[in-house]
Amino acid sequence: MADEALDTQATNKKSGATKWIILVVLLIVLGVGGWFAWDMFLKEKLMGGDPQAAAGEQAPPEGQPIGTPIATGNEQLVSLPTFIVNLADPLGRRYLKITLDVEVINDKAARDLTAKEARIRDAVILLLSSKSYQDLSTMESKILLKKEVAERLNQALGGPQVLRVYITEMVVQ
Repeated sequence: MADEALDTQATNKKSGATKWIILVVLLIVLGVGGWFAWDMFLKEKLMGGDPQAAAGEQAPPEGQPIGTPIATGNEQLVSLPTFIVNLADPLGRRYLKITLDVEVINDKAARDLTAKEARIRDAVILLLSSKSYQDLSTMESKILLKKEVAERLNQALGGPQVLRVYITEMVVQ
């Protein structure tokens, strides 16, 4: 009789602990689910939409990336010397030969680009040598590369002066 009472108490203690564990797990799942729903569906609506618009920034014209300069009608095209770099492939046996033409906003920007050639070459070589063959093999990756080169050149020139980058020659071997 005493053994049956002890067994019943032990079973009640086990089921009580199990209920607490299930309750904690359920609260964690609800918390994560609530955060996910907030982040994915409600945050943008309740916080006023686009975070850039909330910060007071205007969206660029359609088709133009953020932070790019606006064409003024005095654009100049500058040819950069050919770049030959080793790619960041695991075996290190591939290299890239690329020639770029850069469209800048005006004549002063073209002069700055040629005057800062060492800085420009350094920025482009560092970017290109960080790429692997897979990073350059698709059309989308080449378009992304052009955008990244324009961003690096704008950083090297100290402001948004580069409008577009054109790849005039490209060999990956």
